[in-house]
Amino acid sequence: MIVCIVHGPGAPAPVVNRAKRVLGDRGVEVWTAGREEPAAAIASRLQNTDLVLTLGGDGTFLAGARVAAPRGIPLLGVNLGRLGFLTELDEHQLDSGLERFLEGKYRIEERAILQVQLLRGGRTVASTIGLNEVVVDRAEDARMLRVEIEVGDQGVGVIDADGVIVATATGSTAYALATGGPILEPTLRDLLLVPMNPFALTVRPIVFPPGQDITLSIVRGPAEMRVDGGRGGRAVATGDTIRCGSHPRSLKVVRFGPAEDFYRRLGEKLGWGRPLVPMK
Repeated sequence: MIVCIVHGPGAPAPVVNRAKRVLGDRGVEVWTAGREEPAAAIASRLQNTDLVLTLGGDGTFLAGARVAAPRGIPLLGVNLGRLGFLTELDEHQLDSGLERFLEGKYRIEERAILQVQLLRGGRTVASTIGLNEVVVDRAEDARMLRVEIEVGDQGVGVIDADGVIVATATGSTAYALATGGPILEPTLRDLLLVPMNPFALTVRPIVFPPGQDITLSIVRGPAEMRVDGGRGGRAVATGDTIRCGSHPRSLKVVRFGPAEDFYRRLGEKLGWGRPLVPMK
């Protein structure tokens, strides 16, 4: 078995070394990669990898998802950050979690991955994938965007807004939630569209069923596009089109608890369903 450890920039060396030791003692081959390393630079080593283990926060987990999902490699996240909503283990569970994985005492939970294309003049000028969302918002000092929205072959409408978010079910609890979108159970394959500060108060989020691309045409820009909160957004000009759909492969997430643990996490991590004022 071969395991790739993807670590965040702040991951303590003792924790990384501990993971290496636990795996090495079980005869597992281990190699490491920083979360900022481009997938192309490590692609050849990923071909025979059996598990991607992330050590860091949710940002590191997202980086691990981008390299693991297209290759069908299971992903196990260990939280070393503050929130750790996406990860399965906390730091103190690292050793026992790896032991359970090596003993086969886990389940695989599949998550939809977002595939994003930026088209200019009918030609694809950028293509990327993400686990959470693509955000298209107005460029600095730009006016409110005007965006034409289509799903499949159907016109949905034209909206004026500061921007638009297209999110997966996993991403529904990230930026989309902060912008007023609904929470989706993470194994759903639906896509969620959330307008950002729309000019018309009647414009509200929409959930679209699986299997249809969402197309955003920039009628009035300029705009900027970011996937999974990545640094250095991509410039989007008036007339450009952004096509968002589900990647043909799903992300395989290693889970140890039952599926209903998602709702427990909502309460523990996000405070959902926890009354602010106790009953007397």
